Amino acid sequence: MTIVRIITGLALALGLLQAVAASADDLMPMDTTGVDPGLLKSMYGSWVISDATGDKRCKVVLTDEPTIGGSVITVDPACEKTFPVMADIAAWRLMEGWGIDLADAERKTRIRFTTPDNAYVAEPETDGISTILQPQQ
Repeated sequence: MTIVRIITGLALALGLLQAVAASADDLMPMDTTGVDPGLLKSMYGSWVISDATGDKRCKVVLTDEPTIGGSVITVDPACEKTFPVMADIAAWRLMEGWGIDLADAERKTRIRFTTPDNAYVAEPETDGISTILQPQQ
């Protein structure tokens, strides 16, 4: 009887670990219907994409205007020289947990920014992109 309980417990634990791992990959766009409009408004506007050192930077503007695959993003034309992947970015999406996805014209997420430590971190780091932040006002 004890061995059956141990095996059952291990199976449950393994299932939970798989569910947690899957949920991190399967973030959904945020349902903003109940979100304070002021918080949403703070997401729109100028942002800077940067490498880990801050030496390489690229300006983008996140808007609330809908487009195919998310919302309109304006990417500075010089960005693709700094970070080549930025030439493919066509939209952005606000994700559960206040993550930011940058997507290509085929709606594929190319870069996901999450906030594990109160700062946005790129997942995966692509072309050296490490973070996205709002410039100091």
